[in-house]
Amino acid sequence: MRPYDWERTPDDAVACKVDGRVVDLKRPLEQAGTVEFLTFDDDEGRRVFRHSSAHLLAQAVKRLWPKARLGTGPALEDGFYYDIWLPEPLQESDLERIARTMAEIVSEDLPIERVELDRDQALALFSERDEPFKMEIIRRLPETATISTYRQGDFIDLCTGPHLPSTGRIRAFRLTSISGAYWRGEETNPMMTRIYGTSFPEPGQLEQFFERQEEAKRRDHRKLGRDLDLVSFLDDAPGFPAWHPKGQQLYRVLEGFSRDLQQRNGYQEVSTPWIYRVGLWQQSGHWDHYRDNMFVIDRDDQLMGLKPMNCPGHCLLFGAKTRSYRDLPLRLAEYSPLSRYERSGTLHGLFRVRGFHQDDAHLFVGEEQIGAEMERVLELVDIVYRAFGMSYDVVLSTRPDDYLGDLALWEKAEAELESVLQQSRLKYRVNPGDGAFYGPKLDFHVIDALGRRWQCATVQLDFQLPVQFDLTYTDPEGKLRRPVIIHRAIMGSIERFLGILIEHYAGAFPLWLAPEQVRVIPITDGQAAYAAAIDGALRERGMRSTVDSSNQKLGYKVRTAQLAKIPIMLVVGGRDEAQGTVSVRSREAGDRGPQSWPDYLEELVSLAAVPLA
Repeated sequence: MRPYDWERTPDDAVACKVDGRVVDLKRPLEQAGTVEFLTFDDDEGRRVFRHSSAHLLAQAVKRLWPKARLGTGPALEDGFYYDIWLPEPLQESDLERIARTMAEIVSEDLPIERVELDRDQALALFSERDEPFKMEIIRRLPETATISTYRQGDFIDLCTGPHLPSTGRIRAFRLTSISGAYWRGEETNPMMTRIYGTSFPEPGQLEQFFERQEEAKRRDHRKLGRDLDLVSFLDDAPGFPAWHPKGQQLYRVLEGFSRDLQQRNGYQEVSTPWIYRVGLWQQSGHWDHYRDNMFVIDRDDQLMGLKPMNCPGHCLLFGAKTRSYRDLPLRLAEYSPLSRYERSGTLHGLFRVRGFHQDDAHLFVGEEQIGAEMERVLELVDIVYRAFGMSYDVVLSTRPDDYLGDLALWEKAEAELESVLQQSRLKYRVNPGDGAFYGPKLDFHVIDALGRRWQCATVQLDFQLPVQFDLTYTDPEGKLRRPVIIHRAIMGSIERFLGILIEHYAGAFPLWLAPEQVRVIPITDGQAAYAAAIDGALRERGMRSTVDSSNQKLGYKVRTAQLAKIPIMLVVGGRDEAQGTVSVRSREAGDRGPQSWPDYLEELVSLAAVPLA
């Protein structure tokens, strides 16, 4: 073992990865280890940075309140928190005191050092420091476990790490809020004070983050959904969105985009029952693994379950007739309603609902077809996200602890997915243990206009359900073989994806997607007939158009259309009618002046084309 040569360490490195394992920069490394440096720009590096920030917070609280007792302090996607028991209630005004103390510790630039202990040594240490919650965690560990702690000055914490080399690296942070949380989430346990914050390597990044937070508030899809008359969330139907006419139009455009794309790529659309007897869910394995997330009906001495996903129904369709290798790949798509029970406290607009639809599909393929079919799926994913101007990251999630089926099949499925990713040259990271219970999966995280990541597409390779449902097909030699199922949703929940798009575009949808593409605005009642003719021509060409025939002044009508974020306004007056023109106002390009009609109609139809290629 050797300590790493610091002269070779990049200035912005926060940790390193040795043979796939994230460790401290100062951690002794094996001579043969393959070293990859992690910075704040890497997901894993960001977690290290913010976990160290949580320790900085805890150290500051202990300095101010020596009788405080430490719970746990993880990194979050956009920050960190620490759960701490305090002898007196904490006020929002105390956050400033804590932040000042944190700044003092940063200026001290204390080395952060890893110290490994055996179980008895760790218990003795935290007993001496009167940290009962840490002792509880240690007692849950095996007696032979080696326990890691991290020390920075007079502060020491129980932690697996890794961490930054010193406190001086945390140059920009802000504490954001406090709340209460029961220890380990159990109501019978003590109430902890949870302190939230975020941190960055540089002050400029911190300021940009909060500017984005303010912009995110302005883009909140619940507010824009109300302001733009798209969607409501009713107290009488929690978790089930109510779409208004414009919102339903937006929904149908998005769904139509998906349908057309899938039809061009050989998918066949089906519709399967919404409710099945419990026996089907037991056969598929969902009853044991997913029952708490299902709506269950008990009527006429029968237990039924509303479907949370389509895969068992598609398995029944595949098995309903004799299949041949000539039928494969069989690509079944479905958009029917799905429902999943989500706790009331977790519901959040369109992002967390109970009733939804997916651009769902299940591909039944032979093993030799997996590579080619997966490549086609990856191409579809790319087409969809490029249509919305979104980049994306890929995560490979492997076998969970509660996996279903044979280990050898799991290993085979994981190897197949990794091989496809490597051949596609997509950059990806591995998330161990987060696969579905029936197979490994690829998760796609889209990046919106504010740089936020949203997990959307999922592609799962499944060798298990064909066994559960005894699915077979006849190969060219007449032998029975099992198909493999590729589970695939690109937008995922259409409801959730629409919530993401509303915030991504701030409600200003591109022309092809906008629920109302064109608003025709006659200056006076004298142009009503001309405006109606223009509107009719637009509708005949498939454009979504309306006429503002209200008895309002032109400025008011234009302002109303601007607030509604209409992409194109066609203002028509007496001169336009006489000359066969329309005065064009574009949301993006501004006032374009008079344009010849119907020449401009052809331009508009071309601009509104759906980006399928």
